[in-house]
Amino acid sequence: MNETDKKFMQRAIELAERGMDANSGGPFGCVIAKDGEIIGEGCNRVTSTNDPTAHAEIIAIREACQRLGAFQLDGCVVYTSCEPCPMCLGAIYWARPERVYFACTREDAANIGFDDRFIYEELEKANNERHLQVINLMREEALAVFNKWATKPDKQEY
Repeated sequence: MNETDKKFMQRAIELAERGMDANSGGPFGCVIAKDGEIIGEGCNRVTSTNDPTAHAEIIAIREACQRLGAFQLDGCVVYTSCEPCPMCLGAIYWARPERVYFACTREDAANIGFDDRFIYEELEKANNERHLQVINLMREEALAVFNKWATKPDKQEY
């Protein structure tokens, strides 16, 4: 980690505090940088927007992708004030940045009431063993669309 990395992480921590102080949501912030420049940033806005997906990382990914005009973060680095939750980690993997730095750990988050451990545990279970009912319905009909995608000549891969 160099001074530039520290500067971007400090900005993520500032965003976490700013969002918390403004009652936007929990104490989480994120910065995405490319070639030494911030191209996306965000703080948690779950409670202020009534959007359970409005985590700092998701907001920063959306802003960075919009700015890049792309759906992937090639050559980008993510700086987040806390280890990403399962949703944000999934989004980060789909966005394909170069690497991720985080400050607080998931254990630190659990200590202040943001415990995602049950989600990690749920993901390991079979659908019929999960707390939330997850039921397979109309698979054959949906497979027809998947099969159409598989042979679509002008699809954009991702």
